[in-house]
Formats: sequence, C-alpha cells, structure tokens
Amino acid sequence: MTYLPHIYSILSAHVHCLPVAHCHSHRGSESCIVGTSPREESRTKKMQRRIAAAKRVLQSGFGRRSFSQAAAPLREAELPRMPAFNYTPPPYSGPSATEILAKRKAYLSPSIFYFYKNPINIVAGKKQYLFDEKGRRYLDAFGGIATVCCGHCHPDVVSAIVEQTGRLQHSTVLYLNHAIADFAEALAMKMPGNLKVVFFTNSGTEANELAMMIARLYTGCHDIISLRNSYHGNAAGTMGATAQCNWKFNIVQSGVHHALNPDPYRGVFGSDGEKYARDVQDLIQFGTSGHVAGFISEAIQGVGGIIELAPGYLPAVYKSIKQAGGLCIADEVQAGFARTGSHFWGFEAHGVIPDIVTMAKGIGNGIPLGAVVTTPEIAEVLTRRSYFNTFGGNPVCTSAGLAVLNVIEKEKLQENAHAVGSYLKDRLLTLKNKYEVVGDVRGRGLMLGLELVADRSLKTPAKAEIVHVMEQMKGSDMGVLIGKGGFYGNVFRITPPLCFSREDADFLVDVMDHVLSKM
Repeated sequence: MTYLPHIYSILSAHVHCLPVAHCHSHRGSESCIVGTSPREESRTKKMQRRIAAAKRVLQSGFGRRSFSQAAAPLREAELPRMPAFNYTPPPYSGPSATEILAKRKAYLSPSIFYFYKNPINIVAGKKQYLFDEKGRRYLDAFGGIATVCCGHCHPDVVSAIVEQTGRLQHSTVLYLNHAIADFAEALAMKMPGNLKVVFFTNSGTEANELAMMIARLYTGCHDIISLRNSYHGNAAGTMGATAQCNWKFNIVQSGVHHALNPDPYRGVFGSDGEKYARDVQDLIQFGTSGHVAGFISEAIQGVGGIIELAPGYLPAVYKSIKQAGGLCIADEVQAGFARTGSHFWGFEAHGVIPDIVTMAKGIGNGIPLGAVVTTPEIAEVLTRRSYFNTFGGNPVCTSAGLAVLNVIEKEKLQENAHAVGSYLKDRLLTLKNKYEVVGDVRGRGLMLGLELVADRSLKTPAKAEIVHVMEQMKGSDMGVLIGKGGFYGNVFRITPPLCFSREDADFLVDVMDHVLSKM
C-alpha cells in the first residue's frame, strides 16, 4: 500500500470506530455523538479534530493530485548535480581497469596502494575534471595530491612542453640553454628577501634532501629539528625529518629531533603557538650541543592532515633557531604556488622569511620538477665539492614550470584560490554544525581539511566512516574524487586545481552533505 492511500485508510478506520449514530462524509460533526460518557466524549472529540486536520492536509496538498499520482512512490530528494562542462574526451581504446590492475600486481611494487574498493582507470583530464575509461566525468578535489594547480592539460602548459620537446628534450646543464635560466629568474622574482639562487631537482623529497644537506654544510652542525606529524620525503635524510611511523622504515636516521606539533585541534596547547615554540628551545638546550644546523617545517602540514601551525609559532621558533646558529627551511612542496590563496607561499602568512625554501608538486602542474631556493651566501657551500643533478633543470621541465607561473599570473589563480577557498571553507563549516561526525574544518585557500571523528569530545578518529564517505562520494550517482590523510587516515584532504569554481565547491559540499545524511 502506498503512502497516501494508507493514510486515508487509517483515517477511515478511525472514523468508523467512533461511537456515532451517523457520520457526515467530510466533517466529524459534534452533533453525531450519541450515548457516550463525558470521558469518552472528550476522547472522541479529540480524535475527530485530529481526523479533520489530517483530511485538510490531504485536501490542500496531496488531495489535489489524482489518485494515480498519489499512489506513486514518493521520490527521493533529487541528488546534487555536477556543474555543466562543455568538453568530451577523446575515445579510449586502451586496456580496462581490471587489466591494468592485474599488470600492477604482477610488475609494480607491492607497496603501491590505491583508493577505492574498485579503483578507477583515469584516462583523460581537463581543468578540474577527470574522465575514466567509459567517459564518465569526475570532479577532481584532490588535484593529484596538491600537484595540479593550473588545471589538467592546461593548453599553455601543454604547448610549452610540446614545443620544447620538439626542439630539444634533453642535453645537460653543462651546456647553455635559455629554458633553465628563464625559469630560475622568474622563480626568484616570486621570492622575498635575498632568496634568489635556485637549484633544480626532480621531486620534493630530493629538494628537501638537498636543503638539509646545505644547512648542515653551511653551519657545520648535524642536528636538524622538525615537527612531529610532519612529512618531508622518503629518502634516508628526509625520512629522518619525517615524523610519522606510517612513513618510516627501520633504517639509520640520525641527527633529527622532533618537536611538539603546534596543532590547534589535537595539540596539548591548543592555538597557543608560543607555548609550543618553547619545546624547540628545550630541544636545543637539552638535546643538542646548543648549536643546530636548522629547522624544517611546512606552513600547513599536507600528509599530516592539513594542519595549520598555531599562530605565533614560526616567528618564535625562527628566533630560537637563529640564536642557535641554524638555518630555517620552509617546505612549500604542497602549500606553495598560490594554493593557500592569501599568499603565494605558505610561510608568508606567518610573517617570516626563511633561509631556504623547497618546492615541487604545483611547480610543474604534474611535470616531475622540484627546486631549492636560497641566498647567494648560503648557496656557495655547494662549491666546496662538485654538486650535479642530471635531470635537474631539464629544458622540458623548466619550460613547463615557466608556463605554470605565467598561467597563475594571467588567470589570477591565486585570487581564485582565496575567493573560492574561503567560500568552500565556510560551506564545509556548515557541515560541522550539522553533523557530529565532523570534528574539525581547517586550512587556507584551496588547501583544506575536514576531520571525521566518532566522538567529538574524545576526538576518536572515524577511520571506517571516512572510507565509506569517500566510496559514496565517488559512486555512480556522485562522481567526486577527494583525498584523505592525517596520521589516523581520518582527514579529508581537499586540494583541487586552482581553477576550481564556486559551483564546484557547492557540488562537492552538497554531495558530502547528502552522503553524511545517509549515515
């Protein structure tokens, strides 16, 4: 029995059960009550009033429909609709997801993992959208792990890569080529202070390895201080600076001390940055000779779960490190290149100028490229021996890097990251107010995090819940791809291409809202 006829049958049954001599068809008239006690009469009158009210609802709303319409099952609330996008990817005729997965299992490292119970085969991309082997479109809210900043397959970046590849794919930095020099100059122009000497690498791990070595060479000290919950790479030196057991193997990792993480949500001192900074001073005094090589940190921890450092922390720590003779290294691998919106570099929001800046990911919009930028004085230390990188500064990669800088400027992607990111964060905060499972919303620009907890007071990580929500958001009726991270794996990492629009932000939040409402 469908909903409306069922209501009507219940009302009719109640009408026939009343102790009445006769009953008018649409009104439970008081005159029809006979032979009842005062108590029964009172109960009967209440029942008649309820019946009359229910009938008025049927007549005013549902009642105007035909019976066949009323009998039809009620439709579920309309699902969120992905914004329109005028692009069709080229036909795909390659191997299926099943075939690729089989090859991965057979020929690639078993350490490579993937999202989703049934991993998707991404074969094309355009701006903030990705397409699978069947041509289905997805909203990319992860950006290749904060890597795609200009949008997938941006024509200016693609053109620069193709043109340079057609002219000269690779030679060596032992010969002259304008591509590396042009990009180094443009990059130096985006840096504050005297940061203007660039060393090119192939990845963020490589950049951080080089930065730590430079700090040790320049100061003559070995001790480096980094933060708990940090991630700086997976080579020998950077694994030492990384401070999550999930990403550390049991190999020799010497000379790194891990300070309390200035985490405003889970940290012991809340948002009091200066209290956290005292731990760095204690490490210098009680864990080292009193002199250190340097301090390395992200302005917003990416792999660690999009954690913004507590206000006032970096200025206080930089002061302590300088007094101990060390250099300050800013890891901008994820937060750099306009992603935070308010500034081009994440450290700028803290009012500090580091001695060394490392970068990768967004620098090439997906091209394998990294860089270390420092001062001329500090850069001199690498002349003590021969330092060389075969692919660092490759003309194809640096041509892509220069195109990325130009696109960010031309299309005002920093301004867009700030405007859309602020709007998106506000909308995510409405989910926090609506659902107990949302413990925290944080971040800046288009580097945002949303943490799921099973218990708000205890901040118990909701590990199973986040996997469920991710699966549902990606599902056949939705099509939103989103990242996750944090030490407990319970934080949504929202790092889309910087061309993300307000409509995309609305769709993302509406989809998440819909999924959370079904839990």
